[in-house]
Amino acid sequence: MAHKRGKKEEISPFYVVLKWLVDLSVAVGAALFIGVFLGEQITMTGYSMEPALTNEDELLMDRLLYHFKEPERGDIIIFLPRSDASQYYMKRIVALPGETVQIKDGLLYINGEVQVSEEGLEKILNPGLAKEKIVLGEDEYFVLGDNRNNSEDSRFSSVGNVKRGNIIGKAWLKVTSLNDISLVK
Repeated sequence: MAHKRGKKEEISPFYVVLKWLVDLSVAVGAALFIGVFLGEQITMTGYSMEPALTNEDELLMDRLLYHFKEPERGDIIIFLPRSDASQYYMKRIVALPGETVQIKDGLLYINGEVQVSEEGLEKILNPGLAKEKIVLGEDEYFVLGDNRNNSEDSRFSSVGNVKRGNIIGKAWLKVTSLNDISLVK
């Protein structure tokens, strides 16, 4: 069976430019969406989250996640300690809304039970405000740095309990170098 060789259809220059502009708009839109919601870059400052994170680690923060679900125990969050604060903090959630928190004999207690998740971390030398039982409100979280004895966190009045509305996002990706990218745990 023989095939006819037809005339090659010409593509108009207008169509090429229009397609290029649409493709460029989609790429820029996707980059903006990822940058604004899923991948805002932040730098860890200080040693309060060691060993999980260390000074000057570069992280990507997920700003979108907490619009769809509530923060969970163990999440490393980025937050403003007060509504009028201008500096982000980064700490781990250890207690959830409605729970009771206390630190005694260097150990963290949630609802009267010692937390086994604390194994491997230093005993807490300064219980701060958590020397007495703290009952969290319905929109409050209690946060600690992993480096328990070198962290300004919910134990201190400068930070206190973190209100849900002050949580900016979740640390989700650590980018040390192009060869060292890992999920934040």
